[in-house]
Amino acid sequence: MKTPKSHRIALLFNANKIFDREIMAGIAAHLASTRASWDLFLEEDFRCRLPGIEHWQGDGIIADFDDPAVQAALSRSRIPVVAVGGSYENESNYPGGVPYVATDNFKLIRLAYDHLIEAGLRRFALFSLPEAMENRWAQERENAFRTLMRRDKIEPDIYRGQGTNAPSWDEAVEQQIKWLRSLPKPVGIIAVTDARARQLLQACIIAGIEVPEQVALIGIDNDPLARMLTRIPLSSVIQGAQEMGRAAAHLLDQMLNGARLAGTRILVPPAGINVLASSRHEPAKHPHVMRARHFIRQYACQGIKTGQVADYVGISRSSLESYFRQELGCSVHDEILRFKLDAATSMLARGDVGVGDVALSCGFTSVQYMHAVFKRELGCTPRAYQDRGAHGAPGAPDAPDAPGHAGLISTNDAIDHSDDD
Repeated sequence: MKTPKSHRIALLFNANKIFDREIMAGIAAHLASTRASWDLFLEEDFRCRLPGIEHWQGDGIIADFDDPAVQAALSRSRIPVVAVGGSYENESNYPGGVPYVATDNFKLIRLAYDHLIEAGLRRFALFSLPEAMENRWAQERENAFRTLMRRDKIEPDIYRGQGTNAPSWDEAVEQQIKWLRSLPKPVGIIAVTDARARQLLQACIIAGIEVPEQVALIGIDNDPLARMLTRIPLSSVIQGAQEMGRAAAHLLDQMLNGARLAGTRILVPPAGINVLASSRHEPAKHPHVMRARHFIRQYACQGIKTGQVADYVGISRSSLESYFRQELGCSVHDEILRFKLDAATSMLARGDVGVGDVALSCGFTSVQYMHAVFKRELGCTPRAYQDRGAHGAPGAPDAPDAPGHAGLISTNDAIDHSDDD
């Protein structure tokens, strides 16, 4: 049997970026589903390998053309190149002479915008990045936001802020807070990346601005690390980056077999939205309830009690309970428990953590208590929930951060209440 020819392929991506990692995962998926035999060359810091890349004795390259240095270096390449990057409003901004696979920047912003509209918001803003060649994709997202604002006859509010570096951290946060306070409330804010969204969410917490009641926030990338580093779970648009990687690998495969694809362009739409707490705008009629829920979102999993929430709000426990019953139809304890349950289901859905660790991380005083909550609210044990999610079984529970859990356990239910005040 003839052994398939192996090709030497370079992947020029930044492994520190979730978008680039997802692209490479898509390339790997293509290779796993075909008979293509590629020897892959990649570096954690590929930019140090750029000088002389045009003389590399390989067979093909897939590269991130959002980086202008990469685009310039590969303009002289004599081997097949497939470019990956963002879409452009102006046709002349696309690189010539190479096939190009793009994330659709307009659709990313439109999906985020439509989500905020559906949440009942009528004021909107965008948190972008400073203007620079390496941030062209962010400026394209600004263009998309402006287009949508003009369409709906809304004045666009775009804030670029500062670049990310340690000497400017304090000043950057102060400026973000100043901008946030200047916005009419409530407001929906789209951040051009999850990293920017995480920064803004932190600024809201420092400034005591309630999320999502006053500021509903959504990022782009669905970066697990950004979610883990925020006190309030961050909503995010999911880019179709893996599909982009598969498409780019397929194009290069064709080129290695003699196809001429220069000028080919593929636009890949977003894959959806991971809707979490930061954009679930539910207007509260009473400021005490709004302030209490903001505190609960941050600290529910640290074992807080109703009395601590009341102290934070600055009113008596009985008054706070009354406001919660009137506005939400539940107790403060019920609301704390709901956020614990959301956090627990989210951790279990990942499938890589033990039930005991989940109970501890999410503020349940015992595995038995968490077990009782799951049986009551989801009709299954924590282990069963985890197994269903891992195997994609029919009838598995809804996504972990789905709103609701309307029948949450109250202090009158006949189960262990070791978590109660």
